[in-house]
This record gives sequence, structure tokens and C-alpha cells, in this order.
Amino acid sequence: MKMEVVNRYITIKNHVEGAPQDSDFELRSSPLVLSMEPGSDEVIVKNLYVSIDPAQLNRMKSYSSSQDCSTFAVAMTPGEDIDAYGVGKVVVSGNPKFGKGDIVAGFLKWGGFTVVKSGGMLNKLDPMGFPLSYHVGILGFSGLTAYVGFFEICKPKKGEKVFVSAALGSVGNLVGQFAKALGCYVVGSAGSKEKVALLKEKLGFDGAFNYREETDLKSTLQRYFPDGIDIYFDNVGGDMQGAAVSNMNINGRIAVCGVISEYTDREKRAAPSMIDVIYKRLKIQGFLAGDYLNLFGDFLSTTCDYLRAGEIQPLEDISDGVESIPSALINLFEGQNIGKKIIKIAEE
Repeated sequence: MKMEVVNRYITIKNHVEGAPQDSDFELRSSPLVLSMEPGSDEVIVKNLYVSIDPAQLNRMKSYSSSQDCSTFAVAMTPGEDIDAYGVGKVVVSGNPKFGKGDIVAGFLKWGGFTVVKSGGMLNKLDPMGFPLSYHVGILGFSGLTAYVGFFEICKPKKGEKVFVSAALGSVGNLVGQFAKALGCYVVGSAGSKEKVALLKEKLGFDGAFNYREETDLKSTLQRYFPDGIDIYFDNVGGDMQGAAVSNMNINGRIAVCGVISEYTDREKRAAPSMIDVIYKRLKIQGFLAGDYLNLFGDFLSTTCDYLRAGEIQPLEDISDGVESIPSALINLFEGQNIGKKIIKIAEE
């Protein structure tokens, strides 16, 4: 008797052009037989935790230039299931690399189960004594993004002055914590009083401000960085980038990780002073964590050491159930998450 389950998953009903709304998403169900045809090398994974990331919105648009540039960013088709980084448990395997019961991490689906085809990005996971949710966020792609952007792109030195925008987001909070652990002066921007308090009190930032309360970002940054900014970790683009460039020091470095203010508003554009870029000899570099998978080992050992020593702490914002996925993505763009947004799909 072949066991059959009902797989519930989220799809988009249509392409999403502005900020995402409930009406853009649909919860669908389809039967899934938990067995393999002879000769199949597929793996069926029961999803346990999946990631919610702002960049997924760019894949939901009818067109974004990002869709042409990376295999991780290809456009989604309405009605199809949606992939996302996650952690799960193998229930059936035709692939000799995986056995039933293995805990795995990689590209899963926004749903209850994932059928991973041969060549799909999936690896066995050693939880190393940490909760599985850590492997979706701080020890997953968000963590790698923070690590690569800060250490590889910005090449920080102890004592340098670091500014992080969206500093309580999944990546920003870690960049700030890495920078503090290295001995840098760190200031972050966020979108509420509560977030500002968390940055200073819980994460030990030297300063933080609510960008919604500031009328002149350039002078705000001047106030927090009287001696200028050496490193700007950009998660937002827009006006903040221009204000940061005005306050950068000579030979400053800017890692452009995300431009969340521009994802939902096509009119918004970062417009930094190119004269500043030239005369201050600034380096502005965009990057994708997927290009640096060769550093995953270094990233993991560094981050685990920091975690065990209590020098950095995970910030997770976890909701339960497949049906909570759409509101989780919508809330990201309304700034309602604290740290890494994760959906818990099932118990291990």
C-alpha cells in the first residue's frame, strides 16, 4: 500500500508588481505519493522550516532585471510552487546520498513537502547542537550573506566606523554583531523606537536611529559619525545610500546587499554623488551570497565560535504553518519582522 499525503503549498495567483498583498497568494493542495518509481534518484523531503526573504518579491514580478542575472533569481510562474531556502527531513529517497530520516538543508518549497530532483541544491545537515531554525537564518544563507558582505567585500579593520541600514533585518543584525565582535564602532538604522532600543540594548550597537523620524538623513549620519563612515552595509538603497556616500571617508567601502526601498517602488532610486565616489575613492560593490559557497565552511566555523562564546546572538521571528507564509512576506515589507523571518512548517 503506497502512502499518500495531501501536500499544501503556497503559490502566486498573478505577478506582483508593487508591495505584496494577501490577494496575490493562494494556498493550494495536491496529493503526493510517498514512494519512488524504480530507478528514480529523487528525494521527498518533509519541510520543517523555510525562509522568508525580501528578494523573493523580485522573482514574483512580471519582470525585474535581477531575473536575468542569477539562477537563484529566475522569475516565478503563477500557479507553480515557490522555492525557498529551508531545512527538512528525508521521508523517501531514491538518491544514494540520502537516507530516510536524514536532516537536510537546501532549496525546498513554500509548502509541506518538497520533491527534490537530482541536481537540486540539497545537503545533509549536521545541526552541531544548535536548533534547526538557526540553519535557516544565522547559520544559513542570511548568515552567509552577512559574513561575505562584511568580511570579504568590506575587508574591515578593528576600530573602523560601520553603518548598517535595516539593521534589525535578517542580514543587518548579523553584520552589526560581526562588526562589534571585531571591535568596530557600529551604528544602525531601523524603522521603529522598539527596534532602535533592541539594537542598542540587546545587540550592543554604539548608536541607532529611527529613519522615519529623521528629516535630513545626511545630517543625521553626520551626527552619529562625526569622523565619517569607513564601511556602509546597504540593505535599503534609496535616499539612505546617498546620505551615506556624503558621509563616507576616503577609501570607504560600501557593500550593496539589498535595496528593499526600491523593490516595491519603481520610482525610488539611489542617487549617490558620483563626485564623492571618485574623490573619496569609494568602492561600491553588489554581491550575491550564492557566488561564495566556497566560503561556507569558514563562515560556519567562525559563526559557531561566536555563538558558543556568546559574542553574537540569533534574532529569529518564527511563525507557524504553511498558511502563514503570505502574511510573513507582506509584513517584511511593512517592517514588522525582528531579525530573520522563518516559517515553522512541522515538528521534527
